[in-house]
Amino acid sequence: MLANVVIVGRPNVGKSTLFNRLVGRREALVDDSPGVTRDRREGEGRLADLSFRVVDTAGLEDAFDDSLPARMRRQTEAAIDDADLVLLVVDARAGITPLDEHFADWLRSRGANVLLIANKCEGRAGEAGYLEAYSLGLGEPVALSAEHGEGIHLLYDAIAAVSPEPPVDEAEDGAGEVDDRALQLAIVGRPNVGKSTLVNALVGSDRLLTGPEAGITRDAISVEWEYEGQRIALVDTAGMRRRARVEGKLEKLSVGNSLTAIQYAHVAALVLDAEQMLEKQDLAIARHIIDEGRAMVIVVNKWDLVEDHAAALRTLRDRMEISLPQGAGTPIVTLSAATGRGLDRLMPAVMQAYESWNCRVPTASLNAWLDGVLERHPPPLAANKRPIRLRYVTQPKARPPTVVLFGNRPEDLPASYLRYLENSFREEFDLSGTPIRIQTRKGANPYHKKG
Repeated sequence: MLANVVIVGRPNVGKSTLFNRLVGRREALVDDSPGVTRDRREGEGRLADLSFRVVDTAGLEDAFDDSLPARMRRQTEAAIDDADLVLLVVDARAGITPLDEHFADWLRSRGANVLLIANKCEGRAGEAGYLEAYSLGLGEPVALSAEHGEGIHLLYDAIAAVSPEPPVDEAEDGAGEVDDRALQLAIVGRPNVGKSTLVNALVGSDRLLTGPEAGITRDAISVEWEYEGQRIALVDTAGMRRRARVEGKLEKLSVGNSLTAIQYAHVAALVLDAEQMLEKQDLAIARHIIDEGRAMVIVVNKWDLVEDHAAALRTLRDRMEISLPQGAGTPIVTLSAATGRGLDRLMPAVMQAYESWNCRVPTASLNAWLDGVLERHPPPLAANKRPIRLRYVTQPKARPPTVVLFGNRPEDLPASYLRYLENSFREEFDLSGTPIRIQTRKGANPYHKKG
């Protein structure tokens, strides 16, 4: 187990910058505007030989109703309840504010183990605020600059004090090691289709902020989970609008984070609104997933609001056949994240798509398949009326499955015939939910024995 270190403070004091510094990469969105972070973001921090879990939280607000700031505050409270160490961050350049004093008193009343951080102490501009921080009654503040990395080493002793002793490694030679890397499952889609509600339904708790407001999620937030012994990293992403409608630097950063989440995902669950299925932006996101070579599952959320289920499914499949032929074989799961109905069908579809994405087919089976497709439907003649001969096929890689065809004039194969090969390959080896890459090379069978 790793120590749980939670970063808290009022808005715009540099919490996300400190989070990024501790995890060693720019994971959390950072912007000058206050209130950028809304959900809890978790990552693995490192400081010298220490490893620990670090949690970035929304700026503490003095709100207790059902408003968005109040819901953000409740997320922060939940993080504090699980913390081994709370880093209360203040802005030394701005000095101590009444809100800093209020939340220092609040943390003390909860009995939290608090370390006071005076951030933005580079140069001499933060000296007065650093000295003023003593007035909060939380002991000696730690002066640092998260942006420039100054003073970060001063956190070592406090984190080491709450870190458990590392377990004795009984298998130093590496025998019996298990690859337990998490399956990266990105939840993507347009704004307000229920992505965060879906993640909360899967993990069984209100882990992410939800509400009627569109665009609540700004960061791509990873939530660790386990499904039937398989570690899952559920990555909730910001809703992606059409490029022409994206406004402002912050939304551009959010969309960029969502695209990065797809790039690093193993499987992407594209969430659709059952009442507005597969609109132009849905198709654009689906094509991006396929172009990135990620496995895909289409999730039709709010299915309980649809009256004629059969007609809605027919419409969706017809639209896919016309507008998304490269997504042939993509599983479609209908559910209601709000009620939980149909939720049990999602993860089996995800695991099947993941298995297909990792599939490797033996060379003998590949060439038996090629012989069959050529017999059923030979390639058309080349432009000069000469025949195209496909002699051999191999699979150099999976993730996604990629096959290479060797022949005399592969460049003359029309796109329609390559699509035929792709669909036949998917059907022959029962590969649903994954893109198939068909590549061609000019040349004879490299394994043919020359006499």
